[in-house]
Amino acid sequence: MLVVGPNGAGKTNLLEAIHVGAQGFSPRTRAEPRLVRFGAAAARVRLEGTEGGADVRTEVTIAPGAGKEVRLNDVPAASAEELRSRLAALVFVPDRLAVVKGGPAVRRAYFDRMLGRVLPAQAPLPGEYGRALAQRNEALRRTRAGLSSREALEPWTRRVAELGAELDAARARLVALLAPGFSAAAEALGLAGASLGYEERGLPLEELEGRLERDLERGTTGVGPHLRDADVHAGDRELRGFGSQGEQRTAVLALVLSEAAVLAERRGTPPLLLLDDVLSELDAGRRSALLAALPVGGQTLVTATSADALPRGGPEPALLVSVRREGTESLAEAA
Repeated sequence: MLVVGPNGAGKTNLLEAIHVGAQGFSPRTRAEPRLVRFGAAAARVRLEGTEGGADVRTEVTIAPGAGKEVRLNDVPAASAEELRSRLAALVFVPDRLAVVKGGPAVRRAYFDRMLGRVLPAQAPLPGEYGRALAQRNEALRRTRAGLSSREALEPWTRRVAELGAELDAARARLVALLAPGFSAAAEALGLAGASLGYEERGLPLEELEGRLERDLERGTTGVGPHLRDADVHAGDRELRGFGSQGEQRTAVLALVLSEAAVLAERRGTPPLLLLDDVLSELDAGRRSALLAALPVGGQTLVTATSADALPRGGPEPALLVSVRREGTESLAEAA
């Protein structure tokens, strides 16, 4: 599907709404009240479609002060996690450049969210590790203040070591699955020698115990996967600090395409791809390469200012949607 229209007409809003309906959250903001139109009591997105040959209906309602309601096939869902476990939707928006150009915390969060999609059994690990880490840090501060004992700290140290090793191994496995497709997609899009890596170090209990005095002094745990980073390179250049914005954009897009390929292979059905303004900075050859890299048999929504953004002689979109603004309303028409 190609969605076209002038800047400011509402193309990105349409893409964002589909992502909210499929995943339960916005790819652009975590301040969910901002998704509600000024003067409106709530925002609601309803989607209908098929996944793996089965009909799927979703409904997400966001009301400031009242929380978020999610329904899957007309049945209330316990949380948006239930929605994401059923439907796979990947998004590229310009804001996602932070995955490459931002700090390590952004990449950790990005790859930890991937765990839930690519390795569902490992999905709880980031949250479990984070909770154990918070408990250990609190125990460190209480012990330093003389309000607790070192013996009370020991169970949390063991738990952090156990979960930290599991999370580190899961991230390494995830990156190993993504790396070949990432390099191939980046190469096709003109970024030569691109590589993705994550060094698995584990978290030995002895390492935590060996730095106990330093951790007590600081009141925080100074080693573990909460401080580690994934490597995104082009040749010997680390793209965060030594890549152009175009190279960083290509790397993020290659990450999306590599994850889509892995999901299609592991789930048996391709994910929904939502690609916002991906064609404007690519020449005709790279636009053709991007279209060729899209998962076969899947559905992709691409936004552009006009249909001329597609390369000549390439495949025609199955559906062309034109978005225009009349007054304060965005209107979409299918051609």
